[in-house]
Parts: sequence; C-alpha cells; structure tokens
Amino acid sequence: MKPHEIEQKSMEIITKELGERTFQEPEFSVVKRCIHTSADFDYADNLKFSTDSVRLGIEAIKRGAHIVTDTNMAAAGINKRVLSSYGGEVHCYMAELDVAKEAKERGVTRSIVCMERGAQLTGEVIFAIGNAPTALIRICELVKEGKVKPALIIGAPVGFVNVLESKELLLSMKDVPYIVAGGRKGGSNIAAAICNAMIYEAKKETEKEEREE
Repeated sequence: MKPHEIEQKSMEIITKELGERTFQEPEFSVVKRCIHTSADFDYADNLKFSTDSVRLGIEAIKRGAHIVTDTNMAAAGINKRVLSSYGGEVHCYMAELDVAKEAKERGVTRSIVCMERGAQLTGEVIFAIGNAPTALIRICELVKEGKVKPALIIGAPVGFVNVLESKELLLSMKDVPYIVAGGRKGGSNIAAAICNAMIYEAKKETEKEEREE
C-alpha cells in the first residue's frame, strides 16, 4: 500500500472502532489524528475544545499564522511545507544558545524564555505546547498580562509535575481559544498531530474552493 492509502485505511479503522462516538467536524479530524499518531483511543474522551477553537485555528492558518512550539520534536513533526504555502512558519527556540544563556541567568526554564520569544512575533501565532508545563503556564500569564493574544493555544504537556495544573489554568482562560489534551497525557507528537489536523483541513478547504471557482 502507498503511504496515503495506509493513512486512509488507518482513519477508516479508527472511525469504525470509535463506533457511536462521533464528533462534529472539524473537531473529529483532530480527534482521529491524535488517535492515529498515538494508537490511544483515550483521546476520543480527553481532548477538550473551547468554542470553535479548531475552526479558529484553521482560519488562522489560512491567513498565514505562525506556530510556536516548545520542543524541536513537535516542530519536526509539523507539516511545514503546507503551512508555508499560506505564509506561516514553525518556530522553536529551544536549541538557541542565547535562550539557554538567558534562562540560566534568570533561573527559569528555557521553555519560559521560548514562549516569551514567541510572544514577540508579529502577526497571528498558534502556540503548541507538547512537553513543558512551564511553557503553558508562561503563555497563559502573558495572555493575562496583555502581552500576547494567541490565535490558539494547544495545551498538551505530558508528565506528572504541574501538568494537570497547567492544563487547568488554560481551561480557565476565557479570552483565548484552546485545545487541551486532558489529564497527564500529551506529548510533542500530540501537539504536532493537532497542528497537522488543522493544516490538512485548511488544505482540503482551499482545494475545494479552488475546484468550485
């Protein structure tokens, strides 16, 4: 089977195994993409969406939004070719030497500094957090301080320390669209999967619009 055929078959299997657990689109595409990435059907239950968050993310991507991630792994997994066709780029500052230097001098995590760098970007920005609770907490703080207005925040840090608390903080936010992987689960692959689900939906919509012209 060709790669696209394997993916299509996988999505068919996922839909069948979900049975009566269905979702409205475009949320369903995000749910299926997360399950496809992880083989974990818990994502059918633990993904939490603010009102119209996926639709808002798709529209932001189509307008050229950038994506800021807290890990190089998530950045590597996002389809940059399709994103760039709309004018967007993926940014991850974790490996930059000046980020490490600033974090050490301030006594904070590199993830905090990375979010602050991302908040300085011009234009629309989607923040995709797949590892560090400190990154998610800091971006929420920056929103509350009025220093950034994200197009969307994806909260999928994974682990045990401050993970639940960081997600609850995001869920309490009223002025920003969010997609949250509830509980302790998440990870860079899930953050990237959520981004890709929206990127692919944007591509489908664009292709449909072009055919109808």
